[in-house]
Amino acid sequence: MVPNIYLIGPRACGKTTAGKQLADKLRYEFYDSDEVLVEKAGCEIADYVEQNGWDGFRDLEVEVLHELTKKKGAVISCGGGIVVREENRTRLSKNFTVYIKADVQTLANRLQNDPNHDQRPSLTGKSIVEEISEVLEAREGLYSGCATLVANGAGTIDEVVNLILEGYQAISKGEN
Repeated sequence: MVPNIYLIGPRACGKTTAGKQLADKLRYEFYDSDEVLVEKAGCEIADYVEQNGWDGFRDLEVEVLHELTKKKGAVISCGGGIVVREENRTRLSKNFTVYIKADVQTLANRLQNDPNHDQRPSLTGKSIVEEISEVLEAREGLYSGCATLVANGAGTIDEVVNLILEGYQAISKGEN
């Protein structure tokens, strides 16, 4: 049985970009939990949140992660808030989960360069920097608490992918 790799972290930390490259190198399937959620919901995340509220969105996110954990040999990029729900943190902490950590300014720059409002609705209605600071402060312990490995998301994608590969191979060989 080939274990999956789960990537967690805030919006714009590089989960999807690193995940696709990682999946390619390992010849694994790649899944983005937000894309799976959009497909399941039949609408964009912002629309789903508007219609069902954040609690409804988080409920659907739990279902999507549960479905994705049934896959084998996959790299799964998780939505930034997936760690908000305890059942998700429990599931993630039992698997090879990588927290791609990046500083506020790096994340803000990336979000300003590629806002994608349908996929990345504001959580607080505040400025990007204020929102990121608040979200990171609230979630840092949640991300770290269920991560097997922490990767520096401010580095290059190649650096992030290589670090994850090294950690994954060490864990797979029982070298942790």
